[in-house]
Amino acid sequence: MEAAFSYIYEYEKSPSSLIPLLQKTQEKFGYLPREALQKISAHLGVPLSRVYGVATFYAQFRFEPLGKYVIKICHGTACHVNGAVNISQAIKEEFGIEEGQTTEDGLVTLERVACLGCCSLAPVIMINEKVYGKLTPDKVRKLMKKLKKGELDD
Repeated sequence: MEAAFSYIYEYEKSPSSLIPLLQKTQEKFGYLPREALQKISAHLGVPLSRVYGVATFYAQFRFEPLGKYVIKICHGTACHVNGAVNISQAIKEEFGIEEGQTTEDGLVTLERVACLGCCSLAPVIMINEKVYGKLTPDKVRKLMKKLKKGELDD
């Protein structure tokens, strides 16, 4: 496993390397594993509490892996007035998770976003890179059932 962290030693041993190292770590693993944060702390000579302090300050960093499917629910103005709250509720009920959480089986991560830029299709969600629009709670429940069965077109 040590080889998985070899990239850390390519960075200068300076506190100014902290954010670029956190970004590289998340790019490599999809999140910030504890072991990587410990190695970054040791390499930079920065207390682990400071590494966590910086990582928790910025919204871009995650401490848990994402699910196979990342569902982004748009809550922009157009989506909001067209029922995004109901869409969100239907998905939460279907998977038993809240926004910002991942199902225990690692299948789905649910994220709330301010805007997906698809206002003419409101309300919309994005599953990985595919946009689904003009949704109703019933349509989204059917879509989630297909996702669970592995029948979603990727």
